[in-house]
Amino acid sequence: MSTGTHARPEGAGAAEAGEAEPHGWPDLPGDTALTIRIPEANPLVRAGFPAHVTVLYPFLNESRFTPATHTDLTDLFAARPAFTLTFSEFRRYPGVLYLAPTPEAPVRALTESLTDHWPQALPYRGIFTPPLAPHLTLANDEGPDTCEAAYDALESRLAPALPLTSHVSSVQLIVTDGPGKGWRDLTTYRLGTGVSRPRESGVGPIRP
Repeated sequence: MSTGTHARPEGAGAAEAGEAEPHGWPDLPGDTALTIRIPEANPLVRAGFPAHVTVLYPFLNESRFTPATHTDLTDLFAARPAFTLTFSEFRRYPGVLYLAPTPEAPVRALTESLTDHWPQALPYRGIFTPPLAPHLTLANDEGPDTCEAAYDALESRLAPALPLTSHVSSVQLIVTDGPGKGWRDLTTYRLGTGVSRPRESGVGPIRP
């Protein structure tokens, strides 16, 4: 899922995420993703989209969804307990400033459950080895000549707001109509509540 002017997911580079093959981008019409909203971090984000941690991008194309897909997703997330994430450490990919969630294990467990059930849904299309670690992007608009100084200054301004904690009780399914079209909400899946029907929503665009 490309963001801003970057042609790679949230600007991640080989130094942190492994080598990337030059294919698989940009976002395709009907691409979906599963994300965790972190509203407590919204005041810190400078990247032009709401604060979130990506669970799986891309998921199945929207054209491949059936009622059974939503039922399986509902059951999968209902069987996983809610959890709490803490964000206290700034980290960087080339061109990107982000917060690392602690613990990572619940997010990784969700991703693994999804890819076990839908092995065709390769994280980041399989172009990063290993896949990107869970992260919350704060800024990704600086170039190589300015990012270090700019992000040093941004860290200094944002540091008093850390640590921040967020209780995670749901996962959002979002979809895009293609490059430059943004992302819109499709469904919210609840964690740890037993089997229940997903709640439909019509919130505005978000970028994963």
